[in-house]
Amino acid sequence: MQAQVIKAESRGKADYGWLKANYSFSFANYYNPERTHFGVLRVLNDDVIAPATGFDTHPHDNMEIITIPLSGRLKHKDSMGHTSFIENGEIQVMSAGKGIFHSEYNGSDEDELNLFQVWLFPNKKNVEPRYQQISLSSVEKRNEFYQVLSPQENDEGVWIHQDAWFSMAKVDAGWASEYQVKKKGNGVYLMVIEGQLKVADHTLDKRDAIAVSDFSEIDIKALSDSYVLVMDIPM
Repeated sequence: MQAQVIKAESRGKADYGWLKANYSFSFANYYNPERTHFGVLRVLNDDVIAPATGFDTHPHDNMEIITIPLSGRLKHKDSMGHTSFIENGEIQVMSAGKGIFHSEYNGSDEDELNLFQVWLFPNKKNVEPRYQQISLSSVEKRNEFYQVLSPQENDEGVWIHQDAWFSMAKVDAGWASEYQVKKKGNGVYLMVIEGQLKVADHTLDKRDAIAVSDFSEIDIKALSDSYVLVMDIPM
């Protein structure tokens, strides 16, 4: 097993006034040659967006883009004709494929928006762009992992063009489990959203992460009430 802990305070940071960003990997004006990607995981941005502000229309191609609001709501508009709000408790995915344009704004005039945006390299290029948004209420469970993303169109959660599985868990202090990798050769990037966990004998606090490869399963224990995101991805 190979494991690397990424402390929250070691992430790249930027404060644009309207946007406070935390970058797990090199992005925008932040560049760290030792943090360019982990397997097919290219971007994990932890953004706080001020009320009534956001990202103007911009392009993407050949990237799987996953957005998970943690608080507040996101207003989305794209060149495929979708206009929607995405809120805490939902997940959105766009397969940019051969090319899309979209804008993202804080959908509130009063409250900040906090979200994770994740980019994965796809396993197919120049596909027809697609959009999907679901509520997680139908899959969410307490004290066990629930799947929010997979490669299968008819499986739980959203689906993408990549052999990746995302799971989340809201657990009580003292909870313990093993996470088994979904596909041989995949690695795991685990992010503590809230709380404190012990993962593979490493103690992780809020927004700490651990990147694990060359393993089949890892031990996880909650040292406090916690909320966690696990990204199981090709290396």
